[in-house]
Amino acid sequence: MPELPEVETTRRGLAPYLADATVTGVVTRTPSLRWPIPENLNELLNGQPVVSLSRRAKYLLLEFRHGTLILHLGMSGSLRILPTGTAPQPHDHFDLLLDNGCLMRLRDPRRFGAVLWHQGNINTHPLLVKLGPEPLDDRDGNCRFNAHYLYQATRGRRVAIKQFIMDSAIVVGVGNIYASEALFSAGINPLSKAGELSFAHCEKLADVIRSTLNEAILAGGSTLRDFVNASGNPGYFQQQHWVYSRAGEPCRICSAPIMQIKQGQRSSFYCTHCQK
Repeated sequence: MPELPEVETTRRGLAPYLADATVTGVVTRTPSLRWPIPENLNELLNGQPVVSLSRRAKYLLLEFRHGTLILHLGMSGSLRILPTGTAPQPHDHFDLLLDNGCLMRLRDPRRFGAVLWHQGNINTHPLLVKLGPEPLDDRDGNCRFNAHYLYQATRGRRVAIKQFIMDSAIVVGVGNIYASEALFSAGINPLSKAGELSFAHCEKLADVIRSTLNEAILAGGSTLRDFVNASGNPGYFQQQHWVYSRAGEPCRICSAPIMQIKQGQRSSFYCTHCQK
């Protein structure tokens, strides 16, 4: 599943083509994705200028004067910029046609993606209203997701720290890959109880969550199966993974074999020597 770095990579690739563009049409080939695509979307968007493209957690938010188009890549989706008139391929479900000679196309083989419309304050949408802080939001040099926030949030919590930081109500965008990678960089065992982490542990973990996500964005995200960016190119961060998907391979620090366990139906990867 595309995680925060893959979605942010997609946003950055789409943004230059959507800036100052006006929608000239909408083509819906598969109206039923995870949720139905609104039937009147062409009527709502045709002739409307794009105001901005932002990201909240793993959702892309295409803002117009009268509402917001919410886009989600699901398990296997991608959004690409193509020349107008490019013939669709299998699994190409939705096109947004633009007046600059381009179109934005959603390809989603597993159909878990989403194209939704919301009028009013986007933060009140049911998919966004309960989301925690952004780990990379550093407005005025003050990120809400910091050591103090994480320390207070973990107090009294007996859940394993990996599952805790993957909870989008606590912090958004720390998916399975980047949770494993961040915990390795912080030297924290993924089975550790969240409430038992010291302030120093929380300070280190908050820092490496941000640095891990930023490094992944710079590498274009991780492509393990389907993900490609807006230009159709894969990400390369998987070549830098310290532990994720490296079960049985030697740790790059101490040479101990990387372990794989199940936590909440997801695979966790860690080094028993480096992560105490």
